[in-house]
Amino acid sequence: MSEETPGFDEKPEVPDAGQDDAEPKAADSAKEEAAAPAGDASQDVALLAQLDQARTALSERTADLQRLQAEYQNYRRRVERDRITVKEIAVASLLTELLPTLDDIGRAREHGELVGGFKSVAESLETVAAKMGLQQFGKEGEPFDPTIHEALMHSYAPDITEDTCVAILQPGYRIGERTIRPARVAVAEPQPGAAPKSESAEGEAPDGLDADAPDKG
Repeated sequence: MSEETPGFDEKPEVPDAGQDDAEPKAADSAKEEAAAPAGDASQDVALLAQLDQARTALSERTADLQRLQAEYQNYRRRVERDRITVKEIAVASLLTELLPTLDDIGRAREHGELVGGFKSVAESLETVAAKMGLQQFGKEGEPFDPTIHEALMHSYAPDITEDTCVAILQPGYRIGERTIRPARVAVAEPQPGAAPKSESAEGEAPDGLDADAPDKG
């Protein structure tokens, strides 16, 4: 009767609650660790997209700034060009009005009437006109150029080979490369049928000798 029933007094094994709770927690942490890289990747993609947008906006603003700068430079050059043109036109207009006076001074000088106080005033006026860029042109003996000469008289000459200005009736004036009045000249053309000097000189013999006579020496 005193015999103990085998295994009757042994306590049944109770599952450890801590172990049961640890398994779900470990599973959750594993899921979180698996989800973390996915979340970081999406954030990186978003940041890259924002960075691309910022770069695109910066490129557009830079292009706009460069375009505005180019337009401003073109505007400055255009204004400066217009300012120079207006100045040249004003100076040319003023000097054109002075040309008759300068012609009178030139005629007075040719006739020896440029003396005393009148000479001093005339020379001062010519100096001021030269400082403003006025240049006189036209000389006897220079080839005739219809772009800068105006022929008022015409003749023939046997001792020239091209159209030549033989007299300056009124000097021309220019400002830089711009002609404000052509030189009015008398022009001579080569005599029709006249042989050039080089050809006429051939066969000429010294005075007293016949070019066709045989050499007696």
